[in-house]
Amino acid sequence: AVVSSGLLLMAVLGLLPPTVLHYTHSEVHSGKSGLALSRFSSCVMLVAYACYIYFELTTSRRREESNQGRGENVGDADNNEAPDISKWEAIAWLAILTIWISVLSDYLVNAIDGASQAWNIPVAFISVILLPIVGNAAEHASAVMFAMKDKLDLSLGVAIGSSTQMSMFGIPFCVVIGWMMGQPMDLNFHLFETASLLMTDGTSNCLKGLMLFLCYLIVAASFYVHSDQDPDGNNPAQN
Repeated sequence: AVVSSGLLLMAVLGLLPPTVLHYTHSEVHSGKSGLALSRFSSCVMLVAYACYIYFELTTSRRREESNQGRGENVGDADNNEAPDISKWEAIAWLAILTIWISVLSDYLVNAIDGASQAWNIPVAFISVILLPIVGNAAEHASAVMFAMKDKLDLSLGVAIGSSTQMSMFGIPFCVVIGWMMGQPMDLNFHLFETASLLMTDGTSNCLKGLMLFLCYLIVAASFYVHSDQDPDGNNPAQN
């Protein structure tokens, strides 16, 4: 959890400079310096994420070998159960579900604008609040289940893992792919979205959990009354 928290802090560091550079109008080459910085930061973040994956895999294997060398029982009955499917069956199912989810995601993204107009809800609220809650429902349930079983490390791994994956891999990877395709994608998430990023001291208790939940409600309410302007400077909510 400490390593993942450090990666999230690095993700915030990668997202802040392009936004600050844009809104302070301090670019050396207007419209180009921010894009170049975003691409450079994305490459650095991808390297950091690859190092994180390598670190996690090697550390886990060494820890298991060390425990086995001392003759310790490193797992309970649940960990010693044989897998229900083979490795190749798991890979096949992963490929099938990935393709299926890609198709569903395309339909979902195309339906956001229509849903926003039909329900009179800002697009930002649907994209930032509703979709993550629904899309990560399984992860939320798993995190709560592990926490109830007093497996805090697993619970934190599930809760922080997806955020780390998106911030350190998903977003930078999209920027690099856009670079290859000639699309000017950058890490400028605008002031309002960037201001919703929160940093903590790495400790937790019941009161901090309640405070985190209440802060999330404030962020959700803020996005509900927030409407981004289109490239022409018009407010979509007034159209």
